[in-house]
Amino acid sequence: SVAHPCGRRYDPAMSYLALKHLHLTCAVLTALAFIARGLLLATRPQALNARFWRVAPHVNDTLLLAAGVGMAVVGGFNPLTTPWLATKLVLLLAYIGLGTLALKRGKTPQQRAIAFVLALAALAAIVHVALSKQGWWG
Repeated sequence: SVAHPCGRRYDPAMSYLALKHLHLTCAVLTALAFIARGLLLATRPQALNARFWRVAPHVNDTLLLAAGVGMAVVGGFNPLTTPWLATKLVLLLAYIGLGTLALKRGKTPQQRAIAFVLALAALAAIVHVALSKQGWWG
């Protein structure tokens, strides 16, 4: 434990663990929300106009990213020197792009369906990299 500037004791391991639990919870919610939004788009697209679906995924994804950044800071991980983290970030960008195509920007149902499946594959790859700590290079 380390002395905190305001006099409290600070335990980086506990902070990391709390951030990890938040990150994992938000990651599961992100995946479930993405699947739900894809299914709603295919079956009841008007349901996606509800305030919940316009706001909640963005709030959750912001918490997910903030927890991930916090874990990197507390854990001393730098994506420039940690290949698995760099790989996760590249896959995250792919997921965001594919998810946007799947839920908003795809011009045809076929384009949206293909992007949806590829976005799910990107999510699965992110999980694989997170668990294995194996990057694509390095």
